[in-house]
Amino acid sequence: QPQLVESGGGLVQPGGSLKLSCATSGVTFDDNSIAWFRHAPGKEREMVSCSSTDGSTSEGDFVEGRFTISRDNSKLTVYLQMNDLKPEDPAIYYCARRYYCSSPTAVDWGQGTQVTVSA
Repeated sequence: QPQLVESGGGLVQPGGSLKLSCATSGVTFDDNSIAWFRHAPGKEREMVSCSSTDGSTSEGDFVEGRFTISRDNSKLTVYLQMNDLKPEDPAIYYCARRYYCSSPTAVDWGQGTQVTVSA
């Protein structure tokens, strides 16, 4: 049974950094794209970044080069390095398995990890 487990969230000051991890199990990691989404209270869920099986990545416009997605196929884990965090970045961050980064829906979701940005 596929499982995705996020970790690495927490409280950081504006301008600070966090590195999120999405550990997967029960999936053929090499055959799946893994995306990070975020959902803040009162806002629509939005895609943060996606790592495709061919090594390509995509990201939301709001990222503006601050976040970097990477994957370690040997550890079945996808990371999201977030730098220069802003007051508008707080949300629950989820990772999700998609067949392709362009797929309209995700197949499996993790439970999420909270990111808070506050002075």
